Amino acid sequence: MSSDARLSPPPRTAELVLCGPSGVVLGRLPEVPVRTPWWPDIEAVVDAAREAYSLEIVVLRMLDSELPRPHGGRVTYLAEVAHRLPPGAAEALEPWDGGLDEQPLRLPYARPGGPAADLAWAESVLRTRRVERAGPAVQVRSWNLSSIWRLPLVGGGPAWLKVVPPFFGHEGDMLRRLQAGPVPRLVGHDGPRILMADTGGDDQYDAPLPVLLRMVTTLVELQADWIGREDELLAMRLPDWRGPALTAAIAELVDRRRAELSAGTAAALDALVAGLSARFDAVRACGLPDTLVHGDFHPGNVRGTAFRLTLLDWGDTGVGHPLLDLPAFLSAIDAGAVDAVREHWLAAWRSVAPGSAPEDAAPLLAPVAAARQAVIYQRFVDGIEPVERRHHDADVIEWLGRAAAISRE
Repeated sequence: MSSDARLSPPPRTAELVLCGPSGVVLGRLPEVPVRTPWWPDIEAVVDAAREAYSLEIVVLRMLDSELPRPHGGRVTYLAEVAHRLPPGAAEALEPWDGGLDEQPLRLPYARPGGPAADLAWAESVLRTRRVERAGPAVQVRSWNLSSIWRLPLVGGGPAWLKVVPPFFGHEGDMLRRLQAGPVPRLVGHDGPRILMADTGGDDQYDAPLPVLLRMVTTLVELQADWIGREDELLAMRLPDWRGPALTAAIAELVDRRRAELSAGTAAALDALVAGLSARFDAVRACGLPDTLVHGDFHPGNVRGTAFRLTLLDWGDTGVGHPLLDLPAFLSAIDAGAVDAVREHWLAAWRSVAPGSAPEDAAPLLAPVAAARQAVIYQRFVDGIEPVERRHHDADVIEWLGRAAAISRE
């Protein structure tokens, strides 16, 4: 799919296969138009079912998609209904000739009763804090990387329930350790379940340059606090992206996906892997220490106002060189801001580590950062059930290709 197609995906329709709380399939409803194309955007699917059929549903998981990768097209979802179908839905219900399988990697919130159990836990946390709900919980998103619900509260903004898969299992612990910093305030945390207070403000996808610079300063200050504390981070089961571990992971991935690579890409990646040990030696000589890496740092993972920013989504966090966060952020902002943001970022690290040369480390790390992205996507693919792999599988090859292209430069 071209980059233009991914920026402007086709419209989405949702076909709903309904089941009861026991998991018994009731039938399917004809597809309905959904206002957004993004497959994990479930609030729009719930709204479409309500508008078309006066039906309240909880979406459990995707069963199939018309297109081989996100987004748009017809998507078939399994949806749980807790009550008798209203007349409109009952009349429209048709037999479904598919079957529901069992998958060992299926997440609890993708099974009947799973979301209800998550909401019951959130309710218990709110009760202990003597906080009351102001209305029904709203299902916002559900896919292989998270289940997210908005819980309206009496007397204030909503709380947010986030449930994550095992490979993001450290996110709640990480947030707990960062509570004094620019992260969402925890209301409760239990394993994969995280209940957070509302951050306020707006998503910062289109932030102007002064706010982009403030984002960078915020991250660098936070990372500086964790220098010398790598053992604490690893004890929380964060991925190890330091030189030896990341070298091994990239080498294994290149061999594993070699058959899907062009000869030129494979040759460039082989050369990159062969030189990784010397490359990391050169990076270390630049004088910046390993520390906390956000792992998915871009303006869309920042929320707030121009003067109060909150950094979101700490599931991709790892331990490694701090400039691993640089390339993805630069690729997500307007081209006219890239030079100013890059120089601000490098200057911030020169201030943290006087005598260091981050300007030399950054180009050395550029192909490594791209290859690390491929490693992350492969971790997703390995940790999710087959139907969900279409979200990420192509990204592995795409990022390996980017790493090869950068290394050739």
